[in-house]
Amino acid sequence: MDTKAFKRSLHSSENYHRKGFGHQAEVATQLQSEYNSNLIQEIRDNNYRLQRGEVTIRLAESFGFCWGVERAVAMAYETRQHFPTERIWITNEIIHNPSVNQRLREMEVGFISVEQGKKDFSVVDTGDVVILPAFGASVQEMQLLTEKNCKIVDTTCPWVSKVWNTVEKHKKKDCTSIIHGKYKHEETVATSSFANKYLVVLNLQEAQYVANYILNGGDKDEFLEKFSRACSAGFDPEQDLERIGIANQTTMLKSETEQIGKLFERTMMKKYGPARLNEHFQSFNTICDATQERQDAMFELVEEKLDLMLVIGGFNSSNTTHLQEIAIERGIPSYHIDSAQRIGSGNRLEHKPLNEDLAVKENWLPSGSIVVGITSGASTPDKVVEEAIEKIFELKATPAVTMVAAESPLY
Repeated sequence: MDTKAFKRSLHSSENYHRKGFGHQAEVATQLQSEYNSNLIQEIRDNNYRLQRGEVTIRLAESFGFCWGVERAVAMAYETRQHFPTERIWITNEIIHNPSVNQRLREMEVGFISVEQGKKDFSVVDTGDVVILPAFGASVQEMQLLTEKNCKIVDTTCPWVSKVWNTVEKHKKKDCTSIIHGKYKHEETVATSSFANKYLVVLNLQEAQYVANYILNGGDKDEFLEKFSRACSAGFDPEQDLERIGIANQTTMLKSETEQIGKLFERTMMKKYGPARLNEHFQSFNTICDATQERQDAMFELVEEKLDLMLVIGGFNSSNTTHLQEIAIERGIPSYHIDSAQRIGSGNRLEHKPLNEDLAVKENWLPSGSIVVGITSGASTPDKVVEEAIEKIFELKATPAVTMVAAESPLY
């Protein structure tokens, strides 16, 4: 399929919208009311620090809603206003934040369900309005919606679109796109749909395995088994790694994406020589500015003396997970929650350890004076951060009650 031609055709269609509907001012007021926080602004104005009683809060200097996320949510709100009676669907969560997605459900926006790993588009009728989320949708999904004559509202972040354009450039030189990302993540699924040939590597370790195969060969069956769900159909490592280009899921750890790019550049230079590098390797900067800023701010924050770190964001949010990784690497007690509701009474916390299921931590707030570092993922509204901070203040203001069992009489 000529994906570039398809995109041109889609973008020129009267059913395609990606610039809003003229309700920006009205929606901005609504979003400010629902998601902004006076407390968070106060902390920003006070050099990202607030002390109350025994608790000192230290906010990262870049956190929360990024421009792309804010744009996507605003467009979703505009869509509901512009089409007050039409059926509206979203091909996935608009962003990875439970409170924002719940708010859209309350506005009677439907979410395409997933049955046995596949989205069920049978609920979408001809003429329905369908919103593409901030991390985009696959070419196949967009084609299906076009065939159904749906009105498409595209909130895809421009940074994600930039990665798609990079993959298109790879195709011009018959390069396989090596994508640093999570093969099941919606953004990576969308990005890979623009490629002729692709291979998804999760981390530097997997990239090193591929680089070693390029230089030294290896067990082809083992390779295909290892990447069975992370490569294009018919992928042949003997042929499809001769020319490669680097792309990434925009929410991955910036430093690791850079390491992977340099690793493959060195690999192809070693195999083919400096004079032929450009024939066999392509690399463009597709690291999202907002992701980079939040990670850089987190690296700065964890250099301070913190008693613990609270990372707030959707449990399926990749950029939030990578913020959590930074705290863990520094050895700071760190807890990932998706909302203040996870903070219970009695100093009890429900949280998600890295790469594990939900867990409960008793007595998670230390006694005495504490410094709590806080950051949030790019899909997390300030209001959600405020609620978590207020819960911490509330817990520390409540004296701990120690239950002492009555002494049993001696007989």
